[in-house]
Amino acid sequence: MPEKEFSIYLSGVGGQGLVLLSNIIGSACAAAGIRAITGEQHGLSQRSGSINVHLRIGPEVISPLIPVGGADAILSLDSLEALRYVEYLRPGGVVLMNDRIQHPTIETAAHTKDKVAKYMSVEDVKERLTKVTDKIAVIDAMKLAAEAGTSLTENVVMLGALSTLEAFPVPEDALKRSIEENVPKKAVEVNLKAFDLGKKAAHDLLCNIVKCR
Repeated sequence: MPEKEFSIYLSGVGGQGLVLLSNIIGSACAAAGIRAITGEQHGLSQRSGSINVHLRIGPEVISPLIPVGGADAILSLDSLEALRYVEYLRPGGVVLMNDRIQHPTIETAAHTKDKVAKYMSVEDVKERLTKVTDKIAVIDAMKLAAEAGTSLTENVVMLGALSTLEAFPVPEDALKRSIEENVPKKAVEVNLKAFDLGKKAAHDLLCNIVKCR
């Protein structure tokens, strides 16, 4: 049982498997005897709208909602969504974000009116995030998911990355068992491979700036 709270703010857009990701972590916590509470906000998730999950782990946790400035980590399946919710990150917290942006309709509409306007890039997002923390890992989850066998495993790639953090209190074996229980049997092998690829990528990107397992 972790001695203190560890809060993770999960963000992304509809269709990226964010709810499955939170279910995998929650089931792993339950199996390991670790107290965890989640709160979900779906929004227009079926239309690629913003979706987020508050996930709080620890023996004293009561409320499912992370207070502003209270998240130890943000895990985002879309770079823009990491920036959208950065107010929840504590100063010096960790950002794990996918190297991908699904530009919202409002930004596309503005671009059609101004042909010289530029879309916000992943580099732009990272630059703004550095005002809050220098502990940022940008992971090409789509590429690693494809390497694992299917692009549908982007979420599990990012879970593998999260698992490298020493402060993240959920054991790796519990996470892997939870993956096996929560994905279709035919997809277990590719998801476990995606997990390992994400873990390796995060080690290469993060372990010089944060403590890793």
